[in-house]
Amino acid sequence: MNRPVREPGPDHPILIDTDGQLVRLKAKGVKVGEGVALALREASYPPVFYIERGAINAVALTRSEKTTWCPYKGEATHYHLTLADGTVLENAIWSYEDPLPAVDVIKNRLAFYPVVTVEPA
Repeated sequence: MNRPVREPGPDHPILIDTDGQLVRLKAKGVKVGEGVALALREASYPPVFYIERGAINAVALTRSEKTTWCPYKGEATHYHLTLADGTVLENAIWSYEDPLPAVDVIKNRLAFYPVVTVEPA
């Protein structure tokens, strides 16, 4: 399959704050992780925080069959998040395991759909 690949630029900027920010992750009101996250700001979208995998305290991350494609970042792998009480949040997390060169710094980091809240720690 031939997928489009685009470079960030003035019409679609991507800025990544590599200094990091300490954040706390919560799901269903319970803390599931804490760590230093990189903030990715893309075009006019809200910032997305990417955190190291080891910062998740969940019982399990299970790789999903779902993948998505971003022409600026590449293919994202999705994960289900199993909480300590056994609740499974399907496709709650995504990760770029082989990102395009312009965003290589987010490689293997985790980002979260709104079922997981990210807040300053």
